[in-house]
Amino acid sequence: MTRLRLPIGIQTFREIREGGFYYVDKTGFAKRLVEEGKHYFLSRPRRFGKSLFLDTLKELFEGNEPLFRGLEIHADRDWSERHPVVRLSWGGADFRSTPLADIAEARLEEIEGDLDVTGRPGPAPVRLRRLIRALHRKTGRRAVVLVDEYDKPILDVLGEPETARRHRDYLRGLYGVVKDADAYVRFSFFTGVSRFTRVSLFSELNNLTDITLAPSYSSLPGERHRAGGWPACSKPGTSTASRRCSGRFSRASPSSGTRRTPWGGTRATTPASSIRTARPPGSKRWRKTAAAGAGWISPCTCGTPRT
Repeated sequence: MTRLRLPIGIQTFREIREGGFYYVDKTGFAKRLVEEGKHYFLSRPRRFGKSLFLDTLKELFEGNEPLFRGLEIHADRDWSERHPVVRLSWGGADFRSTPLADIAEARLEEIEGDLDVTGRPGPAPVRLRRLIRALHRKTGRRAVVLVDEYDKPILDVLGEPETARRHRDYLRGLYGVVKDADAYVRFSFFTGVSRFTRVSLFSELNNLTDITLAPSYSSLPGERHRAGGWPACSKPGTSTASRRCSGRFSRASPSSGTRRTPWGGTRATTPASSIRTARPPGSKRWRKTAAAGAGWISPCTCGTPRT
């Protein structure tokens, strides 16, 4: 049976699903988030798949049903319900040499172009408020707001306290727009590597549900560790995890260099570390873990979503 490829460095849900890559099914978490609440915050270290999960949410709310066939959420979702998505990411910006306000306004201008909305020049908070309202008028649906690396503008300048404080105050006003425009927002999700939700950065957006330490979401990003067993998988086209994989997939050992961190009692590893532990860059061979009895690490050949 043909083995799927490993999605090393890929953060785009569509590319993984259409490009023949392994995908760990996290759509069950997305289903619960959408059904149980509205505004969320999640903090995890880098390389835990936060950006990929945000992209999954984007495709979900935009109603791209073919990408979700065979996944947990597919049968329970009304695919006629579509929402405009505002996805703001601070990745790739240089906050040391370029004013944050200029970067924010440029990012929002790009988003306006992607969503075919005619924007007007102005401060980013004002522009974001106008954008959310304009999307509601245009589509008749409330907008979804996804913010990736929410804390990067601060973390990048921590060595410059005054600049960090200015960035914090600026972001407080920008993120506060999401609460102020709540009537026009269906769902929001903020991710980052730090946990500033209980301090002044989010004082304007105090309605966020912090799921960082929630046991029920402890394995939302990353891979779960199951003592004495491998993750269950389902055959393509089925709705339940009815059998075990015939192959073993990305199990990390304590000495493999893989990050293993407990959140709410569930141990998780970074997917990138697991993959690189199993097959080092440039190598075509799979290798053993250092743990005695761990066995060979090789991808499952069934080509199925993970649960």
